[in-house]
Amino acid sequence: PQRTALFALRATQATPTYDASQWADEPALRIGHGFDIHRMLPYGSDEVNGPVTIGGVAFDDFELGIVAHSDGDVVYHSVVDAIFGALTLPDIGQFFPDTDPRWKGAPSGVFMAEAWRQMDARGYRIGNIDVTLIAQAPRMIVKDHPKAEEGKPYDHKLEMVDNIARLLGCPPSRVNVKARTHEKVDSVGEKRAVSCHVVAVLERKP
Repeated sequence: PQRTALFALRATQATPTYDASQWADEPALRIGHGFDIHRMLPYGSDEVNGPVTIGGVAFDDFELGIVAHSDGDVVYHSVVDAIFGALTLPDIGQFFPDTDPRWKGAPSGVFMAEAWRQMDARGYRIGNIDVTLIAQAPRMIVKDHPKAEEGKPYDHKLEMVDNIARLLGCPPSRVNVKARTHEKVDSVGEKRAVSCHVVAVLERKP
């Protein structure tokens, strides 16, 4: 009886009304979240579509390849979905469906370019991008890497920051890339997948 009375009360409560003029202008800030995950398998598997590519960095010397319709870049895909979400647009799978042969093996920079175009057309630019990559492997900080400075390990995340900033037309100081393992738990922790979360803040262009 109490629950019935509560439901009846809610049903009779007035629905809020909004003056259209209150919503006429775009907000100063928009916030979106993106997530992606892709499986990894050994080279030679029919499902592998190329090397694991993360944030525009191809890990050609890694023993596993990516399972995806495009190049399977979890960072780029998550960034795109975060921007689309902030703009209240459909998700990346609707923009670039995996049933469309045009996107077979496509570099995810193409998707980033479309996210930038949509953002720019609405009068926004990047406020900041915060990336959390979750991967047991490949490793992001590598000793004795060919690109490393003498006596220092090479940090792939810094290259990813530069790639994201270049594609989205913003200073690198607006982009952050963090990485963590999954403590050997589930498919990510067992090196069977790689995943990523992204939060994007868009700001109105002056």
